[in-house]
Amino acid sequence: MPEGPSIVILREAVEALNIKGKKIDFAEGNSSKIDIDRLVDKKITDIRSWGKHFLICFDDFTLRIHFMLFGSYLINEKKKTAPRLTLEIKNNELNFYSCSVKFLEEPADKIYDWETDIMSDRWNPEKALAKLKSAPKMFACDALLDQDIFAGSGNIIKNEVLFRIRVNPLSLLGEIPEDKLEEMVAETRNYSFDFLEWKKEFTLKKHWLAHTKKICPRCNIPFVKEYLGKSKRRSYFCTNCQIFYGKPVVRKKKVALV
Repeated sequence: MPEGPSIVILREAVEALNIKGKKIDFAEGNSSKIDIDRLVDKKITDIRSWGKHFLICFDDFTLRIHFMLFGSYLINEKKKTAPRLTLEIKNNELNFYSCSVKFLEEPADKIYDWETDIMSDRWNPEKALAKLKSAPKMFACDALLDQDIFAGSGNIIKNEVLFRIRVNPLSLLGEIPEDKLEEMVAETRNYSFDFLEWKKEFTLKKHWLAHTKKICPRCNIPFVKEYLGKSKRRSYFCTNCQIFYGKPVVRKKKVALV
């Protein structure tokens, strides 16, 4: 699933085409969720992104592209498989595959809270911290995937941030010290921009310290790989250097019947 930094790369690439203010000449695709013909002759007023959503804005509605788990796109190229949506604007072509396509009838500013977007200039760390404090029973791994707290954060960011700040993914937010929660907020933002830089260099995977790794680079012992939290997404973590903040689980003893 593309995470926030990857959507920023898409947004910047589309912005570089200078299609803002131009009309869509042609639209087609196999999406049954929207009236594709509605897009033809519509003037693009803005290109935006929020979290994992790519947005093409028009005067009276916004086209939202969400890439889900397996979505992708090509600019001025095509795959052999049929696109979910194709847009032709002047001499440029945008192709979107295996994604969710939707029209938003309200202005984007009424729908999205830009202060929750980890890549936004309007990112508000104080708001993120307050939301973490308000959910004391939430697991750390779930918090970092919660788009209402960290819009744009995904599984890579989750695993790498928790490793950076040395927190076990099953730690409860209410048990984590406040300074460590502040570190979680700060490093989510920091790592996201590292992610962006490395992704542009095509070196992202070379910089992974925890995600998909088998050995902890700090402790030189095997990582644990488990599907944790409500989302059951893959977590890679070290039981030695990543501290568990929480109450021990008391397991009831089984009583043998005689």
